[in-house]
Amino acid sequence: MHPQPLIATHDVAATSAWYQAVLGLESGHGGSDYDQLMYDGRMVMQLHHWDAHHHPYIGNPEQPSRGNGVLLWFQTDQFDAFMQRVTAQNAQVLEGPKVNTNANHREVWLRDPNGYVVVVAGAYGDLG
Repeated sequence: MHPQPLIATHDVAATSAWYQAVLGLESGHGGSDYDQLMYDGRMVMQLHHWDAHHHPYIGNPEQPSRGNGVLLWFQTDQFDAFMQRVTAQNAQVLEGPKVNTNANHREVWLRDPNGYVVVVAGAYGDLG
């Protein structure tokens, strides 16, 4: 089993561009209603326009609670290169980068353009 989280957004193309620029992902589908974000040929995330198609369980864009309690967590074996993209893209950093001694890795907490919290961590044992 492999997780493939889906988030809802008002602008799929702009959100896709952010994840491509900051996380180094690639578009695997493209479009204004839906996109698949790929890493190393494997889908790791999906983006869906709030108003495209009727999906009753996707949520309500008018309720500000979406994303509350949800973190989009990624692991990378190239944390330093990732941090260079964060800096180059002027991504909003909420915390870090820092060493998380409990998890035994480095991590940084970001906010994506839709307000979702994105955490990117190095591999276990990556302490810089």
